[in-house]
This record gives sequence, C-alpha cells and structure tokens, in this order.
Amino acid sequence: MEFAFTQEQEMIRETAAAFLAEVSDSAAVRRAMATERGYEPALWDRVCGEMYWQAIHVPEEYGGMGLGYVELVATMEQMGRFLLCSPFFATVCLAGNALRVAGSKEQQSRWLGQLCEGKLTATLAFNSGSSDWGADAITATWRREGDAYVLNGCYRYVIDGHTADLLVIAAREEDSKGEAGIGLFLLPAATAGVECRWLPTMDQARKQAAVRITEVSVGTEAVMGELGQSWEALARVIDIATIALAAEQVGGCQQLLDMTVAYTSERVQFNRTIASYQAVKHKAADMMLRTEVARSAIYYAACIAQEALEGTALSGELSEAASVAKSYCSDAYFAVAGDALQLFGGVGFTWEYDVHLYLKRAKSSEHLLGNGTYHRERLACSLLD
Repeated sequence: MEFAFTQEQEMIRETAAAFLAEVSDSAAVRRAMATERGYEPALWDRVCGEMYWQAIHVPEEYGGMGLGYVELVATMEQMGRFLLCSPFFATVCLAGNALRVAGSKEQQSRWLGQLCEGKLTATLAFNSGSSDWGADAITATWRREGDAYVLNGCYRYVIDGHTADLLVIAAREEDSKGEAGIGLFLLPAATAGVECRWLPTMDQARKQAAVRITEVSVGTEAVMGELGQSWEALARVIDIATIALAAEQVGGCQQLLDMTVAYTSERVQFNRTIASYQAVKHKAADMMLRTEVARSAIYYAACIAQEALEGTALSGELSEAASVAKSYCSDAYFAVAGDALQLFGGVGFTWEYDVHLYLKRAKSSEHLLGNGTYHRERLACSLLD
C-alpha cells in the first residue's frame, strides 16, 4: 500500500498540533489530572464547538464531517503527543464506533446526532476485569423477561465511565460461553441500578471507572444489532478502537523524542552538550526508528479500519492490522519512554518534568485493549486457523 497525506489531511494534522500546543500544555494537563472528572469541561466544549473533532468520521447524515479514519488517527496522534485530557477516546473511538458498527438507523440518528452536537459523552464497557480482552472477558449477563431484558454484572477498565452520559455495554446470555450469547445494549448512565465509581490509577491523565449493573431492565430499543450474536460486531469495534489507541502511542513517542533531543542539546557535561556524544546519538536514533516504524503501522491500520467501517475489508484483515499496530506501538512507546528517562538522568522522574507523565501513559496504554504479548499471540493463532 502506497500512502501519502493529502493536503487536507496535512492541514488537519497541523491545525490539531497548533490547537493542542495552546490548550494542552503541561500546566493544563496537570490541572485536569488533579480532578476526579479528569478533564476541564470548558476545554471539551472548545474541542466540540471550535474544532468539531467529535464528528470527524461520523457520516454527514447524522451531523458529522464525513471524513475517514485516517483523519481521526491523525488527530489521535496529536492528542497523544500533548496528552490531551478529555473524554474523546471513550466517546468517539469506543462508544461512537460501537454505534457506527452495531447501532440501528434510529439509534445512530439519536445518539450520534447528540454526540456531534457536543451534548453527549459516552463509553464502552465490556471487560469484567480479565487480562484477556477477548470474548471470555465478558461475564455480565442478560436474561429475557417478557418484552424486556434484565442486565446484571460488573465492569472494570471503563474509560471515563464515571462521567459518561451513555454506556454501551456488552453482556452474555445466562449460561452461555465463549463468543455465543453476547449482546450489546445502550444504557444511559443515570438509569436506576447503574453505579459508576472512579478508580484511581497510575496514569492520572486518563481516568478509569468500575461499573456495576444490578437488575437493570431495558426494552428492545436499547438492543444493538442481533441479540446473542454481537461478538463479531464488538470485536470489530475493539479492533478499530485499538488502532486509535496505537495512534495516541505514536504521538507520545514523537513528543518524548522531541523533548529528549531538546534537553540533551542544552545539557552540558565536560564542556560539551551531551547530545554530541556518540552513545546519546545512538539512543536518540533508536528512539526515532521506533517512532517512524510505529507511525507506518498505524496509518496502514487506519486505512484498513476505514475499509472495515465501510464493510469492504477482507476477513481477518482488520484484526491483523490492529494487532500488528498495537503490539509494536505498545513496545515502542514504553521503550522510547524508558530511553527518554535515561537520557534526562535523575531529573527525568521528578514531578517538575513531564517525562514521567508519558512513562505512565506508555505503561497504562500498553495494557489497555491488550499488550504486545496478547496481540502477538492473537496473530500467531490467526495464522494457524
């Protein structure tokens, strides 16, 4: 695949970088992460009102911009570069994609319309606390009672779950196993029987929550897709979101590289900048190589994600691209963060410098939606099928 950015895509990247450099500097990130909400509502309003990023790849018929997943990934890369504290990933890349993949026309019209207007934050909950991000991670259940469905279960690792207005939840039919019996449901967070609790985590710049659902009854209007056979759709949503998360990791790699080069070019030892030493140059070159290879992986995967959203991707192509991108980007981000910490020396992990913020994000995003080991094993299993 030959890939080059169009003039419009280059403009989107440059505009995103300029805006985030202004509104998501170190001081802004530290203010937001010190709060339980995890983001500043005024900044989120600017993201929705001025930039309209929440509507980037939403079809025009629902009020979106109708652009592609490459444009979304380009924006996510810049968000990762500046550690933007916002509900964007949860709302757009998780819940928004779930609506696009599994939602009915009526559900898309209602909820995507509100999302594009900036009136809605949302998230996806499916993992009940497992290190395995496949179908077995779903332990919450549903059962039919007349014309309604009763939901019960607990979820962990729910991004921005304590502030989201809408939950897209996965649950399995009672007594079902594996990929069978899985359904997707739309559930307003204010529904009686829904409890969302913030969980303090190592990465303070991205908030997570635990969600408990107890005897919650919903009607057929809340069901997404074909009840009991929704794993294929959910797997596609997870893969598409994984690609967006990998793009954020690439942005973090780039920022760490830029920060490290700037710092080593200023720090002087033995009457010369440490950037002039061969060992430092080699480490910086390794950081750059990892970043560029990771960038190639995410934009190839973004093209496959767009085909998947359009229904033209070949079978297995999306999961393969997602696993290649996530496995490499996860390893690269943590390696680059570690190298940056070494080159900054003793000040690298002090609170005053931002390196530790990226190191924590590198570790948390490495495990979110599956680490490198998980995705390499998934790739290996796919080759045996």
